Amino acid sequence: MAEPPSTGPVDGAVGADVPDLRLAGLAAAAWLTALAGLHLDARRALLVAAVAAGLAGAAALCMLGFAGGPGPVVRRYGWIAVAVLIGVVCGGVATSARLVVRDAAPLRALVDERARVTAEVVVRDDPRAVRGGIVGRPPTLLVRTRLVTLAGPAGQRITAPARVLVLANDPAWRGLLPGQRLTAEGRLAAPRGGDLTGAVLMAVGSPVLLGAPSGLQRAAGRLRAGLQQACTPLPDDPGGLLPGLVVGDTSRLPDAVEEDFRATGMTHLNAVSGSNVAIVVGAVLLLARWARAGPAVAAGLCGVALVGFVILVRPSPSVVRAATMGAIGLAALAAGRPRAAVPALAAAVAALVLVDPDLAGDAGFALSVLATGGLLLLAPGWRDGLRRRGVPPGAAEALAVPAAAQLACSPVIAGLTGTVSLVAVPANLLAVPAIAPATVLGVVAATVSPVWPAGAEVVAWLAHWPAWWLVLVARYGARLPAGNLPWPGGVSGALLLAALTVALLVAVRRPVVRRLVAVCTVAVVLGTVPVRVIAPGWPPTGWVVTACAVGQGDTVLLPVAAGRAVVVDAGPDPAAADACLRRLGVRRVPLLVVSHFHVDHTGGVAGVFRGRRVDAVLTPQWPEPAVGRGLVHTTAAAHGTPVTDAPAGWRYRAGAVDLVVIGPPYPMRGTRSDPNNNSLVLLATVAGVRILLTGDAETEEQQALREHLPLPALRADVLKIPHHGSAYQDPAFLDAVRPTVALVPVGAGNTYGHPNEAVLARLARGGARVLRTDIEGDVAAVRGPSGLAVVSGGVDQGRLKR
Repeated sequence: MAEPPSTGPVDGAVGADVPDLRLAGLAAAAWLTALAGLHLDARRALLVAAVAAGLAGAAALCMLGFAGGPGPVVRRYGWIAVAVLIGVVCGGVATSARLVVRDAAPLRALVDERARVTAEVVVRDDPRAVRGGIVGRPPTLLVRTRLVTLAGPAGQRITAPARVLVLANDPAWRGLLPGQRLTAEGRLAAPRGGDLTGAVLMAVGSPVLLGAPSGLQRAAGRLRAGLQQACTPLPDDPGGLLPGLVVGDTSRLPDAVEEDFRATGMTHLNAVSGSNVAIVVGAVLLLARWARAGPAVAAGLCGVALVGFVILVRPSPSVVRAATMGAIGLAALAAGRPRAAVPALAAAVAALVLVDPDLAGDAGFALSVLATGGLLLLAPGWRDGLRRRGVPPGAAEALAVPAAAQLACSPVIAGLTGTVSLVAVPANLLAVPAIAPATVLGVVAATVSPVWPAGAEVVAWLAHWPAWWLVLVARYGARLPAGNLPWPGGVSGALLLAALTVALLVAVRRPVVRRLVAVCTVAVVLGTVPVRVIAPGWPPTGWVVTACAVGQGDTVLLPVAAGRAVVVDAGPDPAAADACLRRLGVRRVPLLVVSHFHVDHTGGVAGVFRGRRVDAVLTPQWPEPAVGRGLVHTTAAAHGTPVTDAPAGWRYRAGAVDLVVIGPPYPMRGTRSDPNNNSLVLLATVAGVRILLTGDAETEEQQALREHLPLPALRADVLKIPHHGSAYQDPAFLDAVRPTVALVPVGAGNTYGHPNEAVLARLARGGARVLRTDIEGDVAAVRGPSGLAVVSGGVDQGRLKR
């Protein structure tokens, strides 16, 4: 009977530096099985585990039953296969146990009824404000909680440790600490799916606190509040960034800085990760070595620092994950045997996923694991290779670490953002000298803030200088032309880039291939970057509004940030709406506005939701036609997206977009077309450009707007011509708007006579540049250094002057 192999290399078949892959296979299988299980039910997940258990048993018997024992290669990879199947068993069983709680029938019944309930919950993580939203109202807070008991409307009582996501607008929720027990009232809603959240609670009013959180959480709260207070006198950009660098608190981080960090691949600095842990514990280790402390003392001090840092940033699941990854990376580098840490990393991944299967679908968890893996497997070899070529040791380390981490994380980032950043590695390399000083000084400021507030302010002032450097790197990196190249988003894009990355890493081991790759890379950069700088393609750089060619209907977009846009109307066809958003690289829609419910504005709503997240839907108060209204509400409900009926004066702000509903000023009845004349009319400002979006408003609504608003309020740089340029226009309204650019979404060869030539001629005589989607395809207004310009179908039509 053959014995299972030892953990070392097998009979010289592999080098002594090759890591044991059995634990890595087990961890990867457990992770992927848990991820798949989150999208299944408990029965199917358990079935997968049972099948894998049978296969694992059969494979183990085959391995043990080889006469004379299998060969070394068969032994090695046979037991790796067994380990993979065991990982599937563990992942399936652990996830199915949690799915039983998530999908419990009593809770699911109340969710389906959208019942009004009273819930007793325990806060699991810090409340997080949703960026952007309705101006004048408190921001919506997302609070992740664990359910204790739930009282239904008929007196039923549910006791289950299900996870509940609370959506709250009351400011009293903002200061809650993890571990706080409370009761709240509200209405249940269905979760989005794909995680362990069993229900969404739309909370009404303030929470009722039951007792106090733990002493550790209260201590963390005091330290974090002290850091925020110490950063208050600092300039907005570095002062808002410093708490994010130290404890992951981005509540004061300006939107512009956040978008710059996202564009340059530096957004990981705004969240607590393994690198934060490594920096803090590494600083303590250096001090211990400088003081010539023994290994036991140094290890003890590092352990104390690790526990203290976890307390500072709060021991939430994400922080425990980061501490685990950072400790593994630091231990590997300190021991000088990074490959020996691969089994430790795999064991940590498996343990974390089995304890909390929700981590399997967490992008932050994936990035932490991949970055740590790149640090362990890629960075040492690259560092040594650079040193052999004469690069100084410090510079070699500085080059290898961010490059390895970025390469390892790039498939996940590409899948999430739909782009591949060319500036991420240089930006992160430039950021390296500032990260450690800012983090260490920030931790010191937080630590001394409760006992010496003035000293904390001095230390924070010192820390804001390296933080300011990070802001400058992100700001100028985000403005480089062709800094981000488009890439297929989603799982397919991530898998494609992962396959190409692995193939490249394998191929470049051969010197000839390495030289060929280097030559091809230089040739591609020299060939494509100048082309993208001269003719950047679609979407054009600096666009502030785009009207897409979707046929006889409207789909207009306002850019919020990279990959995000407000969408106004969905056109008549889902495929055309989806294609429009894909051409513009939109992967998330913070707000979908439906001006009215005619099919040429609602028929494509499913295409807006296809493959992307829509945070909110805004509709008019006029409910007709019912078919279009039903389509919008049904689609939104299927994706768990809230729908709001907007009155005049409703205002929304997110990123670069600030828009307000200015019409209809009152319900319009008895008009030629009541649905058209109750269209939502929006006045948006994007990068200082005023844009008037008018839906299908006809003469009556245009006159009402002119009578109820001061004429200067109607003035706009860009006008989306009402009702596809039909003849039903109020000339005085068009004169009051006096646009520089007039966009006409209209279908080629339509039978309605749209657009009316007399209307277009009047706008042209007033100095407007008229662009039609039936002739020129997608049309956009662009703001550049020389002012407002227009682009159609990716072709620059020139600058405009008034």
